[in-house]
Order: sequence, then C-alpha cells, then structure tokens
Amino acid sequence: MNYQPRLDEINHLLFEVLQAPQQLQTLAAFGEVDRDIMQEVLGQAARFVTREIAPLQRVGDETGARFEAGRVTMPPGFRAAYQAFWQAGWPALACESEDGGQGLPTVLEAVLYEMLSAANHGWTMAPGLLHGAYECLKHHGSEALKARYLTKIASGEWLATMCLTEAYAGSDLGLVSTKAVAQADGSYHICGGKIFISGGEHDLTDNIVHLVLARLPDAPPGPKGLSLFLAPKVLPDGARNGVYCERIEEKMGLHGSPTCVLRFEDATSWLVGEAGKGLGAMFVMMNAARLHVGLQGIALLDAAWQKARAYAAERRQMRAPGARGTSLIQDHPAIQRILTTQQAWVDGGRLLAYRTAMELDMIKHHPDPARRAGASRWCSLVTPVLKAAWTRQGFLGASECLQVFGGHGYVREWGIEQIVRDARITMIYEGTNEIQAVDLLIRKVLPDGGQALGSLFDGLDAAGNPPTAVNARFAGLRSLSARLTQAAAYRADLPHWVADDFLQAVALALLGWAGACIGARTCDWQAPAHALQTWVLPAFDMHVAIIEQQLANTETAAPAPAAA
Repeated sequence: MNYQPRLDEINHLLFEVLQAPQQLQTLAAFGEVDRDIMQEVLGQAARFVTREIAPLQRVGDETGARFEAGRVTMPPGFRAAYQAFWQAGWPALACESEDGGQGLPTVLEAVLYEMLSAANHGWTMAPGLLHGAYECLKHHGSEALKARYLTKIASGEWLATMCLTEAYAGSDLGLVSTKAVAQADGSYHICGGKIFISGGEHDLTDNIVHLVLARLPDAPPGPKGLSLFLAPKVLPDGARNGVYCERIEEKMGLHGSPTCVLRFEDATSWLVGEAGKGLGAMFVMMNAARLHVGLQGIALLDAAWQKARAYAAERRQMRAPGARGTSLIQDHPAIQRILTTQQAWVDGGRLLAYRTAMELDMIKHHPDPARRAGASRWCSLVTPVLKAAWTRQGFLGASECLQVFGGHGYVREWGIEQIVRDARITMIYEGTNEIQAVDLLIRKVLPDGGQALGSLFDGLDAAGNPPTAVNARFAGLRSLSARLTQAAAYRADLPHWVADDFLQAVALALLGWAGACIGARTCDWQAPAHALQTWVLPAFDMHVAIIEQQLANTETAAPAPAAA
C-alpha cells in the first residue's frame, strides 16, 4: 500500500482550475513552459517517487538513522536514492539556469516535494531545505561564497542545514548565544551548540553546508545582534571543519531523518550578508521552508487518505444501512464522512498551495509592480495559514484515517500509524502553529486594520466570482479585523488570545473559496463538496463566535470616549 501520486487530480487543479500554463506564460522567464512540458515533468517526478522513494518508507522508520562515534549512517537504500535524485536534476528544478538549475516554475518544485513528502517524509527531510538555502545564499552571499557553494547547493550535490535553535533559544531567537569571532583572513570562528538540526550529520553527500545564526563579540543583545554564517562540514582544502555531531534524538517519528545535536568548536565560517542582519537573511530560508511544511501537511493527509480508502474498499464488516448482509466498510456513512472530509481538505489545500507557489514566481518575474505587490500580499498572508491549518489537519486527519482501520490501524503492519507519528512534528518545526497565528494576526493583519487581508479577499471576489456564502465569510473577517484593531488599542493581550481562532477562520474562508473554484469546474466532486459544506465549513462560525465573545467582553469594558 505504498503512496501513489494522484496525477489526475493534480493535473486538474493545475491546468483546469488554476490555468497554470496560461498564468505562467505571461512571465518572460516561462514563455516556453506549456502544459505538455509541465505534464512531462510531473509524470517523470511521479515515476521517480513511486519507484525510488516510496519503497524506502518502512525501512526508514524501522531501521532509522544510526549514530556511532560522531557519524550518522542513514537507513539502507537512502544514499543510493539520494544520489539518483540529485544526479537526475530534481533539486535544481526551479533554480536559475545561470546557477546550473533548470529554470522551471516554482509550482513544479512544490508538487514534486508534495509527492516526496507523501511517499517518504523521513527521506524528504534531507533535500527539503535545499531551495531555501539556495535562495538565501543567492540573495545574501558574497560573490566568493556563491562561486564556491551556490551550484553545489542548487544541484543538490551538497546538502544544507539551518542551524538556529539552541537549548535555551527555541522560538525566541534573540536568546541565541553561539559566538563568532573574526579572523585575520576574513573568515570567522564559531563556538557554541545547536539542537534540533535536521540532517546535521549523514552519509548522503560528501559535504554539508551549515547556515548558522551566531553573535559577534560587539553585537547588541536580542535578534538585531544576530549574524548569519556559512560553515561547511568539509573545508575547501579538504580538511574536516570543527563541526561535531554529539548525538541524534530519539523521536516519536521521522526515524529516517537524523535530528542532530551539533557542537561548533572554532569552526571556520564566512559571513552571509551584513553583520547584525542575519535574521533577515535566514528568514528567506525559513519562509521557503514554511510553504514546504504546509505542503507536507497536505501530502501526509493524502498518503493517509489513500491507505484508508484502499482498506475501506476491501474490508467487509457489518451491514451498511439499506444493504443486505455484510458490506464493504466504504459503504458505511461514518467511513464515507471521514474519507470525503479529508479529500476536501487535501484538494482545497493543494489549490491554495499551488497558487502560492505560482505567486512566488510572480514576485520574481512579473514586470508590473502592482502585480508583484499583490503576489507578495498573497504569500505573506496565505503562507502562515497553509503552514498552521494544513499541518494541523494533516495530523488530525491522518488520525481520522487510522480510525478507518480499527485495531489494524494501531499496529505497524499497515503503515498508517507511521504517518500519524511522522505528521505530528509539522505542527512544531519551522515556527510552531501558535507562532504562525501570531504572525498572521498581530504582525500582518492588525497593523493596517485588515486592509491587506481585505485586498486579498477583493482579488478572490474578482477572480473566482464566489457564491454568497464565501463572500459572507470574507465580509465577516473584514469586520473582525477592524474590531480587533480597535480593541487591541486598549487591551494588548486580546489578539494573542484569539490569534489561533482567527487563523483557523481565515483557513476555512479560503478553503470555502477553493472548494467553490474546484466544484465549479469538476462534475465528480459532489461528495467532497458535500463534506466541505456539511462537516468542515460550519466550524468557521464556531471560531468567529469565540472571537466575538472575547470582543464583546473587551468592548464592554472599554473606556468611555473622552468628552468633546
């Protein structure tokens, strides 16, 4: 029951609903990228994932990465599969041709990593940061660093890490204490420890490029004092750098991905970007990663749904309502509800994620500044929603799919319990879902009173001509944004209490819009559409009601306006 990419559904969303080739061909960079090219790339990707990556899912979990004397050995088959992956050019799909890439649209890379994550989340963790590292170095690295490392990262010949977290500096990066000291030759020596470093040590590639947040001796405290450095595992002269793996974590899931504790002892490194502006450079990498984590939620939910649907089509149990004798469990309403609900979340999430990937290319390549600004607004607002809402549903929905198996789902034989375990981390890393909610409401909605969010909704009104219920949800969020802006002026903690409900409400409003777009173009989407309207979207009113109650309490206690 290995994962199989659903190319028919993927192609339908890309080509019929989003009209991706027509949209992308308005950009000079993709003038020759038509439907045939995109279908060929996706078809080849599906074949590679099915043949090379999906069969390693179980061994990655059961054997796992092994640590011994400072070195990590990856599960059997992982290195050969990775070597085949980068030599076939897959990491370079969306990188610029001048850097050895193929210069194809970002949305093709997004679909590729969705397939990879669904097939084998543990294996996919290794190349998962490549594109973010590429973008970070391309935009902030010196010419010397780019000449030495950029093509290696673009091709995937060398893998990369993102070294942020320390024992007492998790979400609050301002507490990072790792030190960097300038050397006479222009390099820096880094000393300190980092934890939770995915792929910090492995045998997949001959070198690993670590991007490390550290603090110069004269740097001020807090996040503004952080700088970003590049510290390779192997130095240009072939010597081993002062980067050591002390252990790998024993984890709930993702056993095929080593989560490392790294120690830097006078590790030679070079500054990336400007001193004191490391967090801004690192966020280029983090924002790219957050879209990919949202795609992981969608992918893992799809993988769980596929297993549950296949099992439900074979397993006989009891008599379904209106049937004679035992029935396939797929005929029972309770099972149909689970399966169609998860399908609605997967398809709607795909539409939003693919649209986000296309907007990233609009930011890079569209000649109209207004169109680029609109694309930036979309990515800024929708990325935290995708990351938080769809990783949450990836975990909860995978658990629902396990329920279809009954007791068989709880044992390892069927593989569904692995997906549930693997999915849980997506709600935590690359910024916890609570941080995503704060980012959306407090940093992006409230500062302008919800105007940017309203403009995003206006664009969806014009583009999709959605039905009344979709517009009503958009209108409700506009009103909430304005009221929360006013209330926050005299109760600063209020937005923090309701941020998660606000993000979930935005997610459901966007999911409703996506469902309307899909349903308008798909004659056989009745079951997921029914599930969406009946069992998913009513939660929008619940989240709004929670916010309304908090607002009512705050507005009642608000100070009276000053006398004229």
